[in-house]
Amino acid sequence: MATTKSHAVWQGSLKEGKGTMTLPKGNYTGPFTRASRFENGEGTNPEELIGAAHAGCYSMFLSALLSNNETPPEKVETTATVTIGDGPTITKIELVTKVKVAGVSEAELKDLAQKAKEGCPVSKALASVNEITLDVSLVS
Repeated sequence: MATTKSHAVWQGSLKEGKGTMTLPKGNYTGPFTRASRFENGEGTNPEELIGAAHAGCYSMFLSALLSNNETPPEKVETTATVTIGDGPTITKIELVTKVKVAGVSEAELKDLAQKAKEGCPVSKALASVNEITLDVSLVS
């Protein structure tokens, strides 16, 4: 079993406060503010990190499925766009994936891509999000 531990500190009120988020192993420490979350302020925000985690997990899971299909990919590139609405609530995640792989038809790729969307651990953790869309394509 693998575990991971991230850390966040918030100082001050929601409007004027600021914080830092730190990922394990010292790979990332960065600031976040109300403006970086709900406007276009400097720094990151929890939703960006969720999007990065989702894109990374999904890409790895799709790569595993393709490899198990005996068609290992040369490249799987995923962008996750996270929308936060009223509440605040994550209302939508759009996954756009481009896959460079030989020996797989568009239909086979779409089938494996859907299985990856349903099976990746981060997708499962985000199951309460109302809408998670997927757009996958083969690239040459």
